[in-house]
Amino acid sequence: MEKQPRLLSSQLLLKNRVFEVTLNRAILAWKEITTKKKRVSGSIHNTFKVDSYCVPVSEIVAVRETEVDSRTKDEGRWQKMSQESTEGHSSYAFTVSYVERGRQHRWRCNDVTFHCSDGLLCQQWVQSIREQLSLLSSRPKHLLVYINPYGGKQQGKLIYEEKVAPLFSRASISTDVIVTEYANHARDHLKVDVDLKKYDGVVCVGGDGMFSEIIHGLISRTQADCGVDQNCAEEKLVPCTTRIGIIPAGSTDCICYATVGINDPVTSALHIIVGDSQPLDVCSVHHNNTFLRYSVSLLGYGFYGDMLRDSERKRWMGPVRYDFSGVKTFLTHHYYEGTVSFLPATDILGTPRDKSMCRAGCYICQHNGQLLSEDSQLYKMEEDISHSAAEMQGDWQMIRGKFLAINAASMSCACPRSPKGLSPAAHLADGTTDLILVRKCSRINFLRHLLRHTNKDDQFDLAFVEVHRVRKFRFTPKQCESDLDLRQGGAGGGKKLFGQICRDHPACGCTPINSSWNCDGEILPHAAIEVGAHCQLIRLFARGIEDQPLFEDYCTPSVI
Repeated sequence: MEKQPRLLSSQLLLKNRVFEVTLNRAILAWKEITTKKKRVSGSIHNTFKVDSYCVPVSEIVAVRETEVDSRTKDEGRWQKMSQESTEGHSSYAFTVSYVERGRQHRWRCNDVTFHCSDGLLCQQWVQSIREQLSLLSSRPKHLLVYINPYGGKQQGKLIYEEKVAPLFSRASISTDVIVTEYANHARDHLKVDVDLKKYDGVVCVGGDGMFSEIIHGLISRTQADCGVDQNCAEEKLVPCTTRIGIIPAGSTDCICYATVGINDPVTSALHIIVGDSQPLDVCSVHHNNTFLRYSVSLLGYGFYGDMLRDSERKRWMGPVRYDFSGVKTFLTHHYYEGTVSFLPATDILGTPRDKSMCRAGCYICQHNGQLLSEDSQLYKMEEDISHSAAEMQGDWQMIRGKFLAINAASMSCACPRSPKGLSPAAHLADGTTDLILVRKCSRINFLRHLLRHTNKDDQFDLAFVEVHRVRKFRFTPKQCESDLDLRQGGAGGGKKLFGQICRDHPACGCTPINSSWNCDGEILPHAAIEVGAHCQLIRLFARGIEDQPLFEDYCTPSVI
């Protein structure tokens, strides 16, 4: 890395100790050199102890001049300074707020206060740091904030007011705040009423349901502005340019956990402040050329669909309803018949079982995103060739069977209870989704599969489980094929009709005819669906999960 020229360098006082403080375009650094005498073999030698610290300019939250008197308040503790050290230094001071990394990807805003001997020098430091911050064009200055006051434990307003708003104010970010009053309030408002050019981003305070509202509003608005028909499954969707921030305040925060590494409001607020940007794939879900929903994390049929459908009837139980419904659904052990057809992603890097985790600056996402971008340009040049016709000539594969679960994971779907998620090697922005098929098996074997979500064993190393990285897939339940036969008056229609009556009334103990699709925590109205992955359709105020060992060696300061 090329060494940056110094912009400013001074000797400043920090807690009674003199530090050499240096600023360049990339780093703010300060180091102390103290001389100690050490007796060796009857003679005295001088030894040097060096304490040095540095902060990337991109991770400085703010800088401000600090009022100082004879008693200096620093980090909540009154410090009594010696007369010698305070002489000529304590009259002027400035405080730098910066990002400090903690354990498990947690970020905190820490302060360090430097004392100057000269007021002009103090102002020069404040002005120089602010000039460098102003050059960071990716940082937001004006945000639109939606708060869901009912989600999770109904703490959204309190979390925003106490933990997030003070940080935005310190970073000089102005906000327009809307507290939602009903379901899909944010979605409908974004579709029609908002002048998006006024804002550098949209922030949602809530859970995954609130985030889903935001993306549906933004994507629908973008497609409408560009004349794209969302009901056409073959349409190429236009990426959204407005970034989205997530302040976790729901019962489930899967998106936040998978893109930041922790569901912590302060950490997410700091990612927004420093202007991080993480592209994210989105799947569109259609039924008979009718748009149903967008999905960014999990599409689940069978086990996860039944569990969600049952938990919706027990909302009075709160978040514990998911545990209760999960156990009940496991014991019920229903399987479902149908046909899955899919278009494998064979021309990209990475496979679902290669153990290459998606991390900040992921090479696979960058490579595959670039590859799809080049394909898109080629597609524009060859307008006379139908994209859908080209796909029909591709290597579509078809699987018929009885399934306990059919899952499509567009990200790892990691959460505190499942640290590796449903598909540990799934990527955030490679233009694919991982299709996981769990065939009919015993309860014991299915339990083995579920338990592997919580440990380090290969989740797909089981005979009844298979996984494919795909660009598109379709699912047709057996019932749809039976209905077609009945409408055509085929032989044996009477037997199929009575079988249908039996399976529609499961009191007899046989398997219900269809499950429901769980689409990011919402139930879809149809079982027969078509799904397509859209590469990097939206962008978040995030950077992906940082590789923790790498950043332990990074030059970040300890608490001073």
